[in-house]
Amino acid sequence: MASVTLALDAMGGDVGPAVTVPAACHFVAQHPDCAIILVGLEADIGRYLPDGRLPARLEIQTASQVVAMDEPPASALRKKKDSSMRVVIDLVSSGRADACVSAGNTGALMATARFVLKMLPHINRPAIIASVPAVDGRTWMLDLGANIDSSAEHLYQFAIMGAELIRAVDGLSRPVVGLLNVGQEDIKGNAQIKLAHQLISDSDLNYVGYVEGDDTYLRPGLDLVVTDGFAGNIALKTSEGIAKLIKTLLQREYRRNWLRRLAALCSAAVLKSMRRQIDPRCYNGAALLGLRGIVVKSHGGADQFALEHALSIAQKEVREDVPHRIADRVAAQLLPDIV
Repeated sequence: MASVTLALDAMGGDVGPAVTVPAACHFVAQHPDCAIILVGLEADIGRYLPDGRLPARLEIQTASQVVAMDEPPASALRKKKDSSMRVVIDLVSSGRADACVSAGNTGALMATARFVLKMLPHINRPAIIASVPAVDGRTWMLDLGANIDSSAEHLYQFAIMGAELIRAVDGLSRPVVGLLNVGQEDIKGNAQIKLAHQLISDSDLNYVGYVEGDDTYLRPGLDLVVTDGFAGNIALKTSEGIAKLIKTLLQREYRRNWLRRLAALCSAAVLKSMRRQIDPRCYNGAALLGLRGIVVKSHGGADQFALEHALSIAQKEVREDVPHRIADRVAAQLLPDIV
C-alpha cells in the first residue's frame, strides 16, 4: 500500500492531460510507495493512458469543470466548485490525499487553497517558495508572487517558514537566511525592510543580513532569500529568462559555421553539464507555505520531466510533515497575530 498519496490537477497547465497523465504514470512507476489521484475530465485523461488502462496506484477522480489560465481568482473560487483545481484541494482537506499539485492558474490556486485549507496558527499570509540554481547548488526564494505588498512582520514570518522548509527538504539544521535589499549597508532600504531586518536579526534564525540580487546565485552558502512577492516574482522570471537567453545565444553561436559546430562537439560534455545546472525544469515546483495542507504549484508550461520534479517536492513535503513543522517553529517564536 502506498505511503504517500498525491492529488494531481490533470487539467492544469498549458496543455493539461498531454503532460500530466504521462508524468503521473511514470512517477508512480518510479516510486512504488506513492499513489496519484488524477483529477479532471475522465475522457480527456483516458486518451493519454498507456493502452487505455490505469497503471497500478493510479486512480481517476472526475471533475466537471476546468479553471482557465487567465480566469480571475474570485470567479474561479465562486463559480468553479467542481473544477479539477478545487477538487485536488478538497482531497487534501478531506484527507484522501496527502498533498496536491497543480500547474494551473496561480492566483486561483492560491485563493482556493487559502479558502479551503485555511492558514496555520499565527500565520496570516501564505507565501510561494521555490529554488533557483546557484554557484554551489541551489538557493530558495520566497515570496515569489503570493503577496505583492508585505509588512516587515510578514517578511519575518516568511523567513521562519522558508527556513523550516529547507530544514525538512534539504536536511540543513541551520539554513543561512538573507533579506533582499538594494544594498548590503545598514543605511539602505525602506522602512519596511529595515524593520524586517531588525525582527529577523533578533530571532534565532541563521541570518546574515541584507543580500543583493546577484547574491542569490553567486554567494556561496546562502540558502534562503526573503523578499515580498512583487520583487520575488520579478527576480524569478528574470532568472528564467536569463537561462533561456544563455541557451539561445550558445545555440546561435555554435551553429554559425562548421568550425564552431566542431567546437560544440568537443565541448559537448561541458555544455550538457551546464545546461543541466541552469535548466529551470530541474527547479520546478513551488510550495505554498503557511497553509493547513501541502499544495505545490508547477509552472504552467512544464513538460513531463519538470512536472515530475514538482511531484517530488510534494512527496518530500509529505514525508517530512512540513506544515506541522512550520506550525511548531512559528509557535516557538511566539509570534503575535498580524493583520
